[in-house]
Amino acid sequence: MTGALWELFFKGVWITVQLMVYSAALAAAVAFGIGIARTSRLRVVRFLSGAYVEIFRGTSALVLMFWLFFALPLLGWQLAGVWAGTLALGLSYGAYGSEVVRGALAAVAPAQREAAIALSFTPWQRMRKVLLPQALPEMLPPFTNLLVELLKGTALASLLSIGELTFEAKLARLSTGESAQVYGIILVLYFVIAFVVTRIMRLAERRAKASVGKAPERSGGLFPRPAAPGSAAPAAGGGKP
Repeated sequence: MTGALWELFFKGVWITVQLMVYSAALAAAVAFGIGIARTSRLRVVRFLSGAYVEIFRGTSALVLMFWLFFALPLLGWQLAGVWAGTLALGLSYGAYGSEVVRGALAAVAPAQREAAIALSFTPWQRMRKVLLPQALPEMLPPFTNLLVELLKGTALASLLSIGELTFEAKLARLSTGESAQVYGIILVLYFVIAFVVTRIMRLAERRAKASVGKAPERSGGLFPRPAAPGSAAPAAGGGKP
């Protein structure tokens, strides 16, 4: 592999990371907005947010990407390939993330809501000061899985001729004819990016748990060690009662 081909790979990695970050930011905004809306007392808000989830969860991100890039210009809107890919991935994965948010909010103990009501908190104050801080640690593990899936989903953008990792790998394969070597390299690069993302999210999970007084899980090195059956989590103070 020549230096020029490695430059193609690193350029593709940079575009892939950018596409993942932009799509993840949009997906997070959609997930929290729609997920919170699904817990609303207003039936029309729950209906509209539920309809969004069903539509985007039941349609193909690839077809949506094609529609945004090829069909939307017929209506007078022209999107660059990166933004078409970002919108398609962000809207699709945001629908999945909204179910994570809804489920985590529903898992907060009812006593916490009752205590917030007793303190005369407004609905927004209850959500911001009581419910979300306690639900966030439960959201982060499934969010980690969704983020890794989103990273792998960025490969779909290669079909729009966006110069991300998979697209650059195709150019390298056409240049060298070494399919096994080229695609083996990008498999390793995807794994490295996913591993870094996973470690960052685990660190965020531990800090989120510590912020609400929960004992973080002890890491077993490269792969976390599962807790023994029947064992209780250590007390937050670390001492005996």
